Amino acid sequence: MTRVAVRTPDPDAPAASDTPGALDAFRSLLTGPGRRLLAGLRDIAPAEELAVATRLRRDHPPELVAAAIGQARLRQRAAAKFGADAERMYFTPDGVEQATRAPVAAWRARRFAALGVTRVADLCCGVGGDALALARAGLTVLAVDRSPLACAVTEANAAALGLADRVTVRCAAVEDTDVRGFDAVFADPARRGTGGGGRRIFDPEAYSPPLSWAVALAGRVPYAALKIAPGVPHEAVPEEAEAEWVSDRGDVKEAVLWFGTGAAAPRRATLLPGGHTLTGTARQAPAGPPGRYLYEPDGAVIRASLVADVAERVEGHLLDPAIAYITGDVLRPTPYATAYEITDVLPFGVKRLRALLRERGVGTVTIKKRGSAVTPEELRSRLRPSGPHAATLFLTRVGTAPTVLIGHPA
Repeated sequence: MTRVAVRTPDPDAPAASDTPGALDAFRSLLTGPGRRLLAGLRDIAPAEELAVATRLRRDHPPELVAAAIGQARLRQRAAAKFGADAERMYFTPDGVEQATRAPVAAWRARRFAALGVTRVADLCCGVGGDALALARAGLTVLAVDRSPLACAVTEANAAALGLADRVTVRCAAVEDTDVRGFDAVFADPARRGTGGGGRRIFDPEAYSPPLSWAVALAGRVPYAALKIAPGVPHEAVPEEAEAEWVSDRGDVKEAVLWFGTGAAAPRRATLLPGGHTLTGTARQAPAGPPGRYLYEPDGAVIRASLVADVAERVEGHLLDPAIAYITGDVLRPTPYATAYEITDVLPFGVKRLRALLRERGVGTVTIKKRGSAVTPEELRSRLRPSGPHAATLFLTRVGTAPTVLIGHPA
């Protein structure tokens, strides 16, 4: 059974969802009636909620019905991050929004395991997504959060997924957590304002707790991973850290600062689900004229400033020194960039472009842009494409000239 040590959290203002009433409502879902009620709501559609709630209130307390319908809705939202596990897990509104996607958490857990970590403290654990991934990788986990509701949800999730014997949940201020004896720490400071729908916070020192606290904590254990916003300025990355940007199916999901890994390269881009990982040091790639192929680097590669490494791998160069489009005359497949064969390169102009697309019978256009002020939606409406063929348009610049490249996936 999961061990829960409960203590009074810091007296900061709680989120709206973290009130005694919310905690009582959640605990009601863990009772026999609550579980049965929630199980019957698995496939409820939004349009059905009012009618279903009215029917269920005839036999169940209104508070329990409201909690069950709300939880069913959260499970449906969470499926995008947790897959089939979401049907058995429990969530809070903030937890669904802020939780790490399961494939990303699993990747990080595998990295910890490969380092020989066996005991890790997960600080600011939220609803437990990372704690569960760490436990599944065979690690023993202490999950800490100052929110009583988050701790109750993490405890329930560990039990629901059969991981209770590996996860200890503690409701406490993470700043007061003693990490002596742990092989590693994972910290995920809050990067949004308090309450649901809070604004994103971009200043690392405005995280809760601030990044400087997390970096100091990292020095007390052999290994540490600190989750930060993907848009963190490179100058904010400590010299002793390896910064890893992770994308999942082409979308950049997070950045992590790793301590103790002894990495020779300070930057890493990891692409999931394939697990391809590229390391290197930020440097400038040469620029030159358009070639036969254009390569669009993955967002994690761009965030990690490793575009020059990819250009070297595909024997290419940049179209412009400040724009992350790579071009070359040889097709070199790589997991770190999507390749397109370019059929036309012309100065940007709506009239000429529209005539060319009409001549080629292009009715479906995918518009991509970097270094262009043109809005894709506005351009599409002005082009009025019509025809059986498809093409990809790249709005960019070559030198100082606004340029459009036309092509298709290679």
